[in-house]
Amino acid sequence: MDTRIPVCIITGCLGSGKTTLLNRLLAERAMSDTAVIINEFGEIGLDHLLVTTPAETTVLLEDGCICCTVRGDLVQTLVDLHKRRAAGGLPPFQRVVIETTGLADPVPIIQTVATDEQAAQWYRLDTVVTLVDAVHGAQQLDTQPEAVKQIGVADRVVLTKTDIAEHGPVAALRERVAQINPGATLLTAVHGAIPARELFGAALDGGAGDVQRVAQWLRHEAYPHDEAPHAHQRDINAFAAVYEAPITGSGFATWLTLLASLRGPRLLRCKGLLNVEGSPVAVHAVQTVIHEPITLERWPDDDRRSRLVFITRGLERDTIERTFDAFRLAPSRGAATPRAIDPAAYSRFLDAARRFR
Repeated sequence: MDTRIPVCIITGCLGSGKTTLLNRLLAERAMSDTAVIINEFGEIGLDHLLVTTPAETTVLLEDGCICCTVRGDLVQTLVDLHKRRAAGGLPPFQRVVIETTGLADPVPIIQTVATDEQAAQWYRLDTVVTLVDAVHGAQQLDTQPEAVKQIGVADRVVLTKTDIAEHGPVAALRERVAQINPGATLLTAVHGAIPARELFGAALDGGAGDVQRVAQWLRHEAYPHDEAPHAHQRDINAFAAVYEAPITGSGFATWLTLLASLRGPRLLRCKGLLNVEGSPVAVHAVQTVIHEPITLERWPDDDRRSRLVFITRGLERDTIERTFDAFRLAPSRGAATPRAIDPAAYSRFLDAARRFR
């Protein structure tokens, strides 16, 4: 069981309701042991609850929540919060919520939380929540590439302002969000409110509940693209790929490293289930950020194939599938040393890598 403090990232375009949602969440008793980081520069107001000044960047709210404004390095902010918590200067908060600026690409924040060695001692990435304005969301998707990316990397997508939007456009926006990220959980905030329990807890730990979540990822593997893509979505692809034979751990590590290093900027998200030497292993990557693979307690169904769901920008299915030969980069059984690589498999891998570039 991972005892590090979970970090949730809340993102979305300007006016999507991030601060409203955050205020509603902080009013819940279950959220009283939460530290909140506002990813903005300058003086930031959290409605009437929080106003920070350069001399006072951390505020303890009446309900126990800790809010601070990032004016420098995110890692240093996380480290400082941990040090103050350990020294007794702050209550023992049990989670961190980061609210990004509305114009932000959330991937650098995801990468920092997931991969920084210093922060990773005490924190782990949990859930990426993206808010989409039901009134202006379609226009933002047409005109702001960041809006598409925010949805593409999300674990949860929350539609806001549905109470003041017309039904027809809301239904069309739901379909559009599902096209961009068919594996995300789509939720609706009523008057800016949604229970915290529905937003958090996306990270896997291998428990029984994870099996059903991975099954939900995979149910979208045959998602069709029947409609013509919208502006700024013509190069966005959501598709599934299947690998029939069991793979080895070394082959998987080689393949995912190849994919992330050579095509990371075009890989918005990769999620799926692999048959690694007979065991079900859940994988998750966001651009160049590769989350630690999780071995599940059991298979979600009788299908033992490796199944992967991709969301990419300008990266086609066949381009990725050509690299699957790297899966077969397995140790040779007849080699003098157990770690020797099968020369034929390595040759296939090099050929795939050359074509992939």
